[in-house]
Amino acid sequence: MNKDNKKLGLDTLAIRGGISRSHEQEHSEALFLTSSYVFDNAEQAALTFANERDGNVYSRYTNPTVRVFEERIAAMEGAEEGIGTASGMAAILCTCMALFNAGDHIICSKDVFGATISLFTKHLSRFGLEVSYVALDDLDAWRAAIQPNTKGLFIESPSNPRAVVGDIRALADLAHEHEALLLVDNCFCTPALQKPIEFGADIVIHSATKYIDGQGRALGGAVVGSKEHIDAVRMFIRAAGPYMSPFNAWVFLKGLETLRLRVEAHSAGAMALALWLNEHPKVAKVYYAGLPDHPGHELAKAQQKAFGGVVAFEIHGGREQAWKVIDSTQLLSLTANLGDAKTTIVHPATTTHGSLTDEQREQAGIRDSLIRVAVGLEDIEDIKADLELGFSAI
Repeated sequence: MNKDNKKLGLDTLAIRGGISRSHEQEHSEALFLTSSYVFDNAEQAALTFANERDGNVYSRYTNPTVRVFEERIAAMEGAEEGIGTASGMAAILCTCMALFNAGDHIICSKDVFGATISLFTKHLSRFGLEVSYVALDDLDAWRAAIQPNTKGLFIESPSNPRAVVGDIRALADLAHEHEALLLVDNCFCTPALQKPIEFGADIVIHSATKYIDGQGRALGGAVVGSKEHIDAVRMFIRAAGPYMSPFNAWVFLKGLETLRLRVEAHSAGAMALALWLNEHPKVAKVYYAGLPDHPGHELAKAQQKAFGGVVAFEIHGGREQAWKVIDSTQLLSLTANLGDAKTTIVHPATTTHGSLTDEQREQAGIRDSLIRVAVGLEDIEDIKADLELGFSAI
């Protein structure tokens, strides 16, 4: 394999990136199910534990199968280094614990996953991390929120679930102007559609559970960035333990091989569904950056290769009507996961963002009338027909 990743295309990296064969010369990536590793002598063990020699120490933070995944996802994102974690939320936690200190200030978009806000507000704040929230697409608000102790800016773009789009390059420039880091959750796009590091981001975070897996089988996360930053995250994981399991890494490696093909198909289906919903008499508003009238449409076109597989929409009515729509579908899976071959449907206000206060949900635009559909790989006409069953109930 050509070791110069910059000369290889995304699909080639997705299939061959990071491969390091064992003495068995296996063609498919090997699955190393072992907790620890044997050394030839005490000196070799001591050097390896002290990071003065390359080698595996303990699968709490080093494993050959996970290592292939780490190198592959880093190469696909155009990053220097990467590390696998037990989940997407573990990736955010480990990054913050490794790179920020008590008394540091982070500015976070209001338009992020509900669990991310809960992590910052209810947990990391107890350890002295200060957090402010601003609208993702309001650059003036980001500038106004900068404090002398601001060390990081955290965003999702496009956001979950309303597809708000953030200007990654402008936010990276703002962060670097104040000697802070820009952290981007790239879960909705994956490197198949968007590479935040190319726009100046310092850290890119993934929930591998979503599109990277692609079939709803395994939990995992990833953090990529400079070697300096990822080494710090690995040292935290070494002590704390939220590392990716080898089996899950092996599953994700198989998922990466078809990532671009799947994400492009998800995006095409979502575009067709958004256009259909936009004309439906029982739909009040559609949130999808692929629609020309979406406020972030032009920016999304500049940053992304396509618009992703998640469509959110508001129906005429409130929670009762939204629940009737969801409960009356027969094909779609009622679950909070996304990025699956199976289309999923969920009511964000009472699930993914249910832990937020009423005020926080209102600020994030998570209304009771909002429904999120993560378009899978089924025939789009069958997805429309199933939603029509839901609409017929209201």
